Amino acid sequence: MTVSSDDDLTGLQQIGRIVADALEAMGKAIEPGMTTRDLDRIGRGVMEAAGARPAPEMVYGFPGATCISVNEEIAHGIPGDRAIRPGDLVNIDVSAEKDGYFADTGASFAVPPVTRAAERLCKDGRRAMWTGLRQVGAGKPLAGIGQAVGAFARKNGYTLVRNLASHGVGRSLHEEPTEIATWPDASERRIMTDGLVFTVEPFLSLGAEFAGDGDDPWTLYSRPQALTVQYEHTVVATRDGPLILTLPAR
Repeated sequence: MTVSSDDDLTGLQQIGRIVADALEAMGKAIEPGMTTRDLDRIGRGVMEAAGARPAPEMVYGFPGATCISVNEEIAHGIPGDRAIRPGDLVNIDVSAEKDGYFADTGASFAVPPVTRAAERLCKDGRRAMWTGLRQVGAGKPLAGIGQAVGAFARKNGYTLVRNLASHGVGRSLHEEPTEIATWPDASERRIMTDGLVFTVEPFLSLGAEFAGDGDDPWTLYSRPQALTVQYEHTVVATRDGPLILTLPAR
């Protein structure tokens, strides 16, 4: 999607705040003993109270309002009976639609007590996302995002999952530009146009390089198995740089 009017921007900002508020509420609610289904209900409540529809459920028939992935699960985890335990690493991915506009956000949360490695990974995962976001702007190469995130990962001793990419969003959950690498991709030649809407969502890991299928049709696992985090914002490329849509209301 390319933002072409004030109405477009207003609609995107509205849904962006809604998913950000849902993610924030879920992150604050995480505690040992609750199930991932309990956590999902919190996110659903925030979205539906604001008049939004959970996008994975609406678009793909996903069995939950949000994707919640724990430890070895790194994406598209199904909310269910799994109880959250002390020391778990929980990723939450929230996307929704309202008035024809979509936004997508995500973050990883370490449940205390936290190992030093997991604490550092979470901190650096957020830093990796912001490293990519700083490369966003009208007229800039999309390849700059992956190059910057790749340099950050190499410098700090991490790997990047290379088959889970950023993507266009706005009028649908996944749209052009598709498959935006958050790792160095020498074949990437596209340029960000003014008003282009997409996500920046690197998967930073202590050793994983790919996401592999599991026993159900949805959940993806780290390959090789290693702690992995994901942080995600929906952003608009502008002449003044990135306009981040998925920040919670204050």
